[in-house]
Amino acid sequence: MTTPRTVLLAPDKFKGTLSAAQVVAALRRGITETAPQLRVLSCPIADGGDGTVDAALASGAAEHITTVTGPTGQPRATRWALQEDVAVLELAETVGLQALPDGELAPHTASTRGLGELIRAAITAGARTVLVGLGGSSSTDGGAGLLQGLGARLLQSDGTDIEAGLAGVRTLAAADLAPALEALAGVTLVAANDVTNPLLGPGGAAAVYGPQKGLRPEEIVPADATLAAAAQILDAEGCHLDQPGAGAAGGTGFALFLLGAIQRSGADAVFELVGVDALLDQADVVVTGEGKLDAQTLHGKGPAEVARRARERGLDVAAVAGAITLSPEQLRDAGISEAWDLTSRAGSTQRALEDGEELLTEVGRDLGIWLAGAGERRASAEA
Repeated sequence: MTTPRTVLLAPDKFKGTLSAAQVVAALRRGITETAPQLRVLSCPIADGGDGTVDAALASGAAEHITTVTGPTGQPRATRWALQEDVAVLELAETVGLQALPDGELAPHTASTRGLGELIRAAITAGARTVLVGLGGSSSTDGGAGLLQGLGARLLQSDGTDIEAGLAGVRTLAAADLAPALEALAGVTLVAANDVTNPLLGPGGAAAVYGPQKGLRPEEIVPADATLAAAAQILDAEGCHLDQPGAGAAGGTGFALFLLGAIQRSGADAVFELVGVDALLDQADVVVTGEGKLDAQTLHGKGPAEVARRARERGLDVAAVAGAITLSPEQLRDAGISEAWDLTSRAGSTQRALEDGEELLTEVGRDLGIWLAGAGERRASAEA
């Protein structure tokens, strides 16, 4: 008789349709129908981008909602998580592209001020470690707004505060970061992301990420020059210009480094927070996934990191995705032995998006059959 096995469900979100927690719930329903003997552990994951707060909440952190300044100046109620004295914040949730009113890009005026305000709120609530998930930024302000939100004085030549966004950064003449540094006294600031871009140049914030935020091709070089001039004032010795990750989130990484932040892999930071390794140690088989398994998945994204850690433990790994563009060989090289995609099952991308939970439950039923079979195969191999 096969001993019941333990399966760990550790998917990322299906971006734009389902949170990681919803993916877990749907898969669990299906698995329970066809393999009720299995012990199912749940661990929704994220890699530092949007979904990071959800992952923290699913692991037991308390939800907080704070109203801060949105990317274009409007008040925005923003969710964040607090677990003991560790706060988890998302740039995307606060001042990201998804926070833009009606989704209308504002490349010259969008600001990161609200993120600085949110960090202050987390510290006031008792946080002594603040993990900031970077990704999905709407701004190329070099983190100037974040600095202002924490109390820094960024001044024009007439002594008045600069305006919001990249347009305001163009007028920067002097800066006093002391109030922001004082606000962070005794606090560990963590920039969670996997971006290695410097602040400036062809691989920098404006050149690589500016177009996503609405900068036209002819505006890239002037924007880069604006950031370079601001960096001369904010970082006169050039300590952080070329630091990997300074170009993250439109230069927000640079501002965080000015404040003493440490950069960590987004997946590593979140996995430590939600206890992925401890759960992997209890599992016999792992199911991961995300909205699309593609070439980007293989470069430090959550599912690939789950598979890597599982493979180190000799565990079987299956994956579920809305769509899969990786070849069977690429999946195997990543440590994934079986994979299901919703688009093939649904017959169309539209139905896969609309009926994701139903389809995931169907996949869960198939997973239960496969998991039970994997247990029998493992038992036979060990006999």
